Amino acid sequence: MASARYAWGIDIGNRALKAVRLAFDGAQYRIDDFEVIEHENVLSNAGDNKDQLIQHALTSFVQRHGTKGAPVAISVSGQSSLSRFVKLPPVEPSKIPEIVKFEAIQQIPFDLSEVEWAYQLFEDPASPDVEVGIFAMRKELVNRQIQFFSDVDMDVQVVQLNPLAVYNAMFFDQKIDGVTMIIDLGAENTDLIIAEGESVWLRSIPIGGNNFTEALVKSFKLNFQKAEDLKRTAATSKYARQIFQAMRPIFADLVAEVQRSIGFYASVHREARIKKIIALGGTFRLPGLQKYLQQNLQLDVERIDSLGSGAPPDAKMATLFGENILSSVSAYGLALQALGEGKINSSLLPMEIRRERLWRDKTKWFAAAAALFCVGTGIGFGSYYQAKVSFDGKQAERNAIQQIQGQAAGLSQRWGDIEQRGSSDRTLIANVKSLEQYRDLWANILVDIHKALPLPQWAADATPEQIKAIPRGDRTAIVFERMTSKYVTDISAEMTRAVDLTNPGGGGPGPGMMPPGGFMPGGMPSPGAPAGAPDASGAPAGPALVGTRGFVITIEGTTTQKDGPDFVDRALVQNLMRINPQGDTARPYRVVKATTVVIQRFKVNRQTKLVQAYTEAIKTSDGAAPTIPGGGAMRMPGGNRPAPLPNNPGGGDGVRSEESAFLDPLTGENMLDDWEFTVQVLVAVEPGVTTGGDVPQ
Repeated sequence: MASARYAWGIDIGNRALKAVRLAFDGAQYRIDDFEVIEHENVLSNAGDNKDQLIQHALTSFVQRHGTKGAPVAISVSGQSSLSRFVKLPPVEPSKIPEIVKFEAIQQIPFDLSEVEWAYQLFEDPASPDVEVGIFAMRKELVNRQIQFFSDVDMDVQVVQLNPLAVYNAMFFDQKIDGVTMIIDLGAENTDLIIAEGESVWLRSIPIGGNNFTEALVKSFKLNFQKAEDLKRTAATSKYARQIFQAMRPIFADLVAEVQRSIGFYASVHREARIKKIIALGGTFRLPGLQKYLQQNLQLDVERIDSLGSGAPPDAKMATLFGENILSSVSAYGLALQALGEGKINSSLLPMEIRRERLWRDKTKWFAAAAALFCVGTGIGFGSYYQAKVSFDGKQAERNAIQQIQGQAAGLSQRWGDIEQRGSSDRTLIANVKSLEQYRDLWANILVDIHKALPLPQWAADATPEQIKAIPRGDRTAIVFERMTSKYVTDISAEMTRAVDLTNPGGGGPGPGMMPPGGFMPGGMPSPGAPAGAPDASGAPAGPALVGTRGFVITIEGTTTQKDGPDFVDRALVQNLMRINPQGDTARPYRVVKATTVVIQRFKVNRQTKLVQAYTEAIKTSDGAAPTIPGGGAMRMPGGNRPAPLPNNPGGGDGVRSEESAFLDPLTGENMLDDWEFTVQVLVAVEPGVTTGGDVPQ
């Protein structure tokens, strides 16, 4: 194993398959490939479909990545395995295997013929004591796990307990400092690992990410998938307070179990004092969990944000790796062990497979040695004639074999023809099924945009008098008047393109870009900015977005705030930029840029507004041309006088005053000092992830 130039570590978790390929270039180890394939359902809820989901994930993985000839290390759950740690009496090294087997018989509650078991010695040069870790798992469970990989022609060389793989990764990366606890919070259970010097202690507790999800299922009466989506987006949800309140009992249970484990370890190792905690597992993406543990355990809790072997060189893959690094440490540790760099090198690989592989490797050397022997003794030339006579005598058998091979080739061809039948129908079915992935896309985008709006200071049922009690210029309210969108096949092209306000969502600059007195705060890139350069909003237009589909959304709205430009920027634009900025896999879209294109006061464009107001409101039938305050006239069809107009003070007929054209329809206040704005939002739509779910009402 140590001579391999690269190896795969594959961890099949309850929610997804995680795979890391580690390569050694002669000087250092580096991660050069990575994959995460989420299951359609969590395995613990899949029932009889569990095996099928695992097979589907592995088949998809093999289709995307070349694994032929690469050693593979796989993990098994710490919850379904057994680990015991025993101090050995002082004996000669040659007697240790015999003593360990005796201890295994005592510690393992099954006959040794029914389990795969292995052991690891922990020796401290400064101490005469020798501790042994004994690890075991039922044979049928190990064989079933290996069979999944054998079915897709993978060469499994290591079977390791998940917590030991995590320990190998942290030890290799030199994260173990003094007495260190590692908390690996998985979907179904949490592995607790305490490392001290050359020894390690393990415990698995039945609390995981699914418990947090189940708490949301009960509190909000959601199905499991919607509750899971809600948990993943808790940080940005307007219901964040209620969500975390519902999960608080699980937080408390987790802390209680960790405290119990620390207490037990301290009772056995009386001089040990845990120095820090390393937090791993996808559930630690829950905001507040790390801080909660730190406050209640009174210990430093450190969350891993990088691994010693770096990230994959591909930019998109590196982003995916960064998003899933907390749940990929086990796969990283497995790959290290497959390359011979595991601190713990025990393996539950069945002895039959080890012997078969060992014999297969030795056979190559036997054949080479025999050939050299024949050449060296000079008998190779004489044996040639013996072999030729024997070969000629088997002509009939060779003919029969060729006939069978021909029949097999014909059957193979016929089977290929059968497989091709219905391919167009299968393609159509696949295309129809793919529509499901994005059916909730626009609904969720609109929900996220709605959440970005600031909340007004008044209740939804407030009266105009209650609203007017707050000075108009101090009201924290934004009103959307109009929203348009345009689909684009390459969102990166829009990152440095100016906005044409005559064609919202359109291409180059147009008239009305900056009316007199208007503002263009920060978002518009300078003409001729190079492709890929960041604009003033800080959003990169780099290669990662090239070829990415998306929408250009143009929002027109108003606000009464006296500091309109600053308010729109901090209360709307910055909130829009927080819509899934890192491309969280819970949603197949993310906002890559939000920009205030134009913002101006109503009175700056007063004349245009009056024309629009009169066009929409005045109805005459005598052809008279009502006078527009400020000059000009507007010809209307018909022959009668103007009818009484809505919002006309006094209710009389005739043309309304200039002030009445700018009265707030809700409060009756003058709107001339209000601000009107146009904001452009670029939403990148990225495939391969599921849509977000509903939020509780």
